[in-house]
Amino acid sequence: QVQLVESGGDLVQPGGSLKLSCVASISAFPFYHSNWYRQIPGKQRELVATITSGLATNYAESVKGRFTASRDNTKNTGYLQMNDLRPEDTAVYYCNLQHRWSHNEYWGQGTQVTVGQ
Repeated sequence: QVQLVESGGDLVQPGGSLKLSCVASISAFPFYHSNWYRQIPGKQRELVATITSGLATNYAESVKGRFTASRDNTKNTGYLQMNDLRPEDTAVYYCNLQHRWSHNEYWGQGTQVTVGQ
């Protein structure tokens, strides 16, 4: 059974930084696109960042220039570096893996990011 274990969520002041990690228990990790979503209670889950299996990246307009997605295929791990955090970034952040061909996907359990005083 594939598991995605997220970590790194925390309470941080506006302007601060956090780095989220997502470790996957799957040997085919290099063939998966690594995505980061976030969700605020009562709202739809939003795609925030993607780093593809080919290392292309894409970001939501609201986080461009502040968030950076990366991956280490030797560690089966995806990362989301978040800088200049704002209160509106407060959400539960989920990692997601989607296979580049079959589109099979897996989800992490979510990690809470809270930006405030």
